[in-house]
Order: sequence, then structure tokens, then C-alpha cells
Amino acid sequence: MPENNGPDDRKTEPRQFINEKIVRQPMSKRDMFKRALGLLVTAVIFGIVAAVTFVVSKPVAERFLAKESTRESTPVTIPKDEPETVPSGAETATAAAETEPIEELLKSAMEKYPFSVDDLNTLYGSLKSVVQKADKGIVTVHSVKTQTDWFNNPVENSSLFAGVIIASANQELLVLTPEASVEDAEAIRVVFSDGTEVSGTIKQTDKLSGMAIVSVSTADLGRALLEEVRAIELGNSYSVKQGDLVVAIGSPAGMVHSVGYGFISYITKNVQITDGITRILYSDVKGNAGTGTFLMNTAGQIIGWVTDDYKNDSSKDMTAAMAISDYKSILGKMSNGVAFPYFGIKGQEVSAVMNGSGMPLGVYVVDVNADGPAYNAGIQSGDIITAMGDETIVTMKDFQVVLEDSKPGDVIPVTVSRNGREEYKEIQYQVTIGAR
Repeated sequence: MPENNGPDDRKTEPRQFINEKIVRQPMSKRDMFKRALGLLVTAVIFGIVAAVTFVVSKPVAERFLAKESTRESTPVTIPKDEPETVPSGAETATAAAETEPIEELLKSAMEKYPFSVDDLNTLYGSLKSVVQKADKGIVTVHSVKTQTDWFNNPVENSSLFAGVIIASANQELLVLTPEASVEDAEAIRVVFSDGTEVSGTIKQTDKLSGMAIVSVSTADLGRALLEEVRAIELGNSYSVKQGDLVVAIGSPAGMVHSVGYGFISYITKNVQITDGITRILYSDVKGNAGTGTFLMNTAGQIIGWVTDDYKNDSSKDMTAAMAISDYKSILGKMSNGVAFPYFGIKGQEVSAVMNGSGMPLGVYVVDVNADGPAYNAGIQSGDIITAMGDETIVTMKDFQVVLEDSKPGDVIPVTVSRNGREEYKEIQYQVTIGAR
């Protein structure tokens, strides 16, 4: 028998594997032409799609992206007015000496000039052109509210108010209107002079002045209307004098786009209001405060808005208006959607006579608004505010500057002098600034 040596005794032969290399056939000219043509057609199609997409999306992108960038870079600014300074006795005498001959000549010429109806028509024709121009800036503000009737059925009520366009910026029109027009409103509609009706949004409200700012997007308006509407300039109410001719626009007769003419009969200065002082303009022109009436000078500038808050028995037949210059700081913040800071006092400056009697210089607190920031901090009527933060307070202007530079929520240390049994004692309070 053959001898079995086992698997370890067998020799293994090395095996060879077949390696194949696949060689791609060279492309023919025809195949190369087909591929190039296909790539070209694909590129053209993608190019057309990209171009169409760009054309369609560009207006939308510009509308929204431009709006955001504009709002960040161009805040609405309303320049402030400075009250006129009272001239000295010598300056008054010199001015009177210089103007007296002119006034006499003018008076003599007026007495001798034979005025006619044509002259009167010319005068009112000029005023009429001012009114027609301003009417392009008057809008009707609809306040839509849903209520229920006796049978619990929903009923939609709509109130009409007048508004005046005071600025055009950041792709929006800003409308000044009574605060009642937006109070508890479920929807706001704004109607322009040509009948165009669009939606409005609340920019900011101020319950203390009773006014609000409503924003209208210019994207909702046609080009023709945008070229026609105009913002009415805010004038300088400090320059208004007794006897000036004024025009009432908005809703003086209770209907939007009505108009009236009159004169400034009286001006009350240094009227104490919350956190400031103001002037009240009294006129014989008819005005409706509830639906919104604005006083305009002959230059076509807004100098105030009509209010019922300062009418009494002696002035019940007159129209009272808040002077616009004292509210430009507030309107400036409102136009940018920012709430104006609120302290909550009515005050007056300590005069030289009062100081001579022993009262410290500062702002004397005449009244404190209940539940206001000052009231909640502990400030009382009769206190004299002498410092706010690091600033010394002597005048109402000092007080207003510090308040305007603050923000709602800021905590400001306020130093007051309170009259004790024998002397004034200093007390410091921490006042958390509120929002109007």
C-alpha cells in the first residue's frame, strides 16, 4: 500500500488569477457633439429658470428687506421748537420805535383803500388753495369693533375719525389721530381722499394726550395715490399770536374732510400737564374733539389739535387746542413706535419769590397721579424735586430733559426736599419710570 503522508506532506502549487482591465471605447465625434449639446441645453434651461425666479422675487425681496433695513437706519425725527425769548425793556422800546411809523402808514393805507368783494374772494381763494393742498393729507380712520345685540348676535360697529398724515418714511405713512379711534379696535381701516381703503396698524398710543399714531404701509397704495398724498408739516406753535387767522381741518363739523376758519382769541401759557407744561390755544373756529380736529396756520402747518379737557364755563363757547410744539418730543418717540417715559406729576418751578421765602430751588410738586411711578415711589404733593440721577433740577425744562433721556423701566434716584416742622429735609426715592 502506498504510504499516506497526510496533508502536511503535500505540496501546494501557486495559482495564478486572471486580471482584466476594461478599456472605455473612445468617444466618437458624434457622441461628443450630443453630450455638448445636452450640456448647453441644460445650462440654457437653468439660466431661464434663474432669470424668471430673480425677476419674480426681486420686488418681494426689495419690499421686505428694504423695509427692515430702512427702519433700522432711518428713524423718524421731529425737530423741536424753542419758546421765544422775552425781549428786554430797551429792546422792546427800540423795536416799538422802529415799527411805529410803519404801523401808522399801514393803518392809514388800510383806512383809505376801498376794499371790494373781489378782494375778499382773492383772500379766501388763497386760503382755499391751502386747504385743498392740506386735504390730501387728511384720512378717515375706521375703528371696527364686534359687539352683540339683544339676541346675542354679533354686530360689527364702525366709528369714523379724522387723521392727519404727519410723516412718510420707511415705506409707511404715519397718521396722527385721536386715541379713541384705536382703543379696543379689532381692526383699523384707513380711507384716503380718493376712496382707497387699506388696513392700518397701531404704531403707538398716548392716553395722557389722547392721541395715537397709526401706520399704513405704502406697499398697499398705488403709485398714483402715493404721488398725490402729502404729509402735513408740523408748525411752531410758540410763534402763534393772539389774532392770528387759523384753519380747522379734519372733522370740525363732525364729518371728515370738513373745514372751518377762525382766529386765535386767547393763549394760555404755562398750563400744568402731567410731566410738563403747555400752552392752550383758544379760537372762535368750530372744532370737534371727539372725531378729530386739527388747527392749521395760513402756511399750511399743523399748530395744534382740538381738545375738550381745558374748556370751562368762561370758555365753553370757544374751541381749545393743545399746542403742537410742546408735544413734538412725544410725537417723535411715538412715530418710531417707542413709548414716552412717564413720571406722573404736575409741577411748577420754584420762583425767585418762593425761593426768597425759604423754599429750595427745584420743581414744586403740585399734584401726583394716583398709581403713577412717582406716587408708587412715595413722592407727595408739596415735595420739591431738586435732583434726578446725577442732574440738578431747577426748572421744568431740567426735569423734562432728564425724563426724556430715560426709558420705561429705568430706576432713577430722585432727591426731594420735604417741608418739616422747622426746615426742609432731603429724602431720596428710587423711581421706576413708566410708560405713557
